[in-house]
Amino acid sequence: MPERLFVCTPSKLASFDDCPRRYRHTYIDRPTPPKGPPWAHNSLGASVHTSLKNWYATAPDRRRPEIMLTLLRGTWVREGYRDDAQEREVFDRALGWLEAYVETLDPVDEPLGVERTVAAKTSVLALSGRADRIDSRDGEAVIVDYKTGRTGLDQDDARGSQALALYAYAAARVFRRRCVRVELHHLPTGTVAAHEHTEESLARQVARAEGTARDIMAAERALADGTPPDAAFPMQPSSLCSWCDFRKVCPGGADAPVKQQWEAVDNALARGVGERGA
Repeated sequence: MPERLFVCTPSKLASFDDCPRRYRHTYIDRPTPPKGPPWAHNSLGASVHTSLKNWYATAPDRRRPEIMLTLLRGTWVREGYRDDAQEREVFDRALGWLEAYVETLDPVDEPLGVERTVAAKTSVLALSGRADRIDSRDGEAVIVDYKTGRTGLDQDDARGSQALALYAYAAARVFRRRCVRVELHHLPTGTVAAHEHTEESLARQVARAEGTARDIMAAERALADGTPPDAAFPMQPSSLCSWCDFRKVCPGGADAPVKQQWEAVDNALARGVGERGA
């Protein structure tokens, strides 16, 4: 019998690459171990993404920067902030990003997809993922991913993103058109980091994803055959431990510096991230 396809998303594959133990806690352990408190930077990202989704759900004649205040208020996630003052400051920054960003958009332009799920199969993977936006340009599909976090994104970040490459691979099959360009739109600075893949570079990213899937399936078989969970899915300590939802239940997190829920946005505000031209 042929081996079953591994059902996955790019984030599921990335979770294992980052730390097999975190993967186990997220996707295998039931009940799922208790997670830490919500992160402010995740709340910010979700709020901005949903606002842009709702921008495209609005009639084209109403797609103006001034409606972003209503859209952001309607989607704002309040969890994780240090206090009301920090939350208000971050809200104001995010509103400025959104108003400046939609000024660059053609209000009558209709993307191929917004928060669109695309899917494809290989000999190993049953892959699906949800792209922030898929544009139609010159007969081709273009993957657009919104970013609200760290600064300094460049072409190497776009080129090396496995998630963007897998979205492009799947989108080409869903829409039956060429899809090789991927873009990271960094809203705080108004910059775009882009990369033009080749069929060969997309194939390499797919092969890399298949390799991760095979490693996961091998770990799952080992677990089923009696290998101790911490041996089948070992922890992989790194700087990511400080930001892990399972830090408190994992020995690897014991030595990691403690990060407060609001620290990422606090650091960004202190550096002036979100001020255009900063």
